Amino acid sequence: MIRRAAAAVQRPARRASGYHATTARAARSAAMPSGKNSAVTEDYARGRRDGLRLALAVLAAEEAKWAALLGESRSWRTNATREVRHKALQVAQTRVRTVLNRMSPKAESPALDAELEDALEAIGL
Repeated sequence: MIRRAAAAVQRPARRASGYHATTARAARSAAMPSGKNSAVTEDYARGRRDGLRLALAVLAAEEAKWAALLGESRSWRTNATREVRHKALQVAQTRVRTVLNRMSPKAESPALDAELEDALEAIGL
């Protein structure tokens, strides 16, 4: 028994191979198009930002739904669960907003800033 445990500890870590390794490599390589065509990469980045804005809108709607239900139940356990859910949605919103801010170009075009302000105002942030 002790020999088996010692052998398990001494074994080197296996490298991922097969289907999962190739799909992970393919996902990493397909994450961003090559820099040969700047119009494609700009469209890709704009699409990613639009997707994050959509995610923010969905999270804001869910947060509003749970905010309305806070403290409404007679059960303390239900109220505690709702508070945790509400806080998790707030944290998720903050994280998505952080990613969106990191992906946005740094004040290169005022049109993009106006676009971002309109999108954030539309979802109530």
